[in-house]
Amino acid sequence: MTATRFDLPVIEEETRPHWEAARDRRLLIRRCRACGVAHFYPRPFCPECWSEEVVWEEATGRATLYTHSTVHRNDLPPFGERVPYVAAVVELEEGPRMMTELVAAEPADVRIGMALEVDYRDLTDEVTVPVFRPVAGSVA
Repeated sequence: MTATRFDLPVIEEETRPHWEAARDRRLLIRRCRACGVAHFYPRPFCPECWSEEVVWEEATGRATLYTHSTVHRNDLPPFGERVPYVAAVVELEEGPRMMTELVAAEPADVRIGMALEVDYRDLTDEVTVPVFRPVAGSVA
C-alpha cells in the first residue's frame, strides 16, 4: 500500500495554467488589469480591488527571503525524508509573497532579505512545484 503524499497540490481549473507552466520551468502569477497589482496564489479576482480583470503573467523568478522556519521533524510523507528543510515565504520581484521551500542552502546560512531565484522540484511525471534557491554568491 502506498502512503498518501501530502506534498501534491490540488490542481483545479483555475490554477491549471500555473501548474502546467511549472512543469515547463516557468513561474506564472496573476496581475490585475484594473489596478495593476500582481498577486499569488492564482485566483479569478484581484485581492486588492476585487476586479475580475486578471491575467496570467510570467514572473522573473527573482525573489527575496521574507521569512523562514527550519523544519526538523515532519511525520507526513514524504516530508520526513527531507528534514531538516527550510519552509519559507519569499517576496517575488513583482510584489506578491509566496510560500515555498528554500533549497540548496544550509539552514544556518539562511538570512532574511537574501537574494533568491526560482528552481523546480519534479514530484511526479505530471506535477512540478516551484522552490527557491539562493542566488550564486548570496550565501556565505
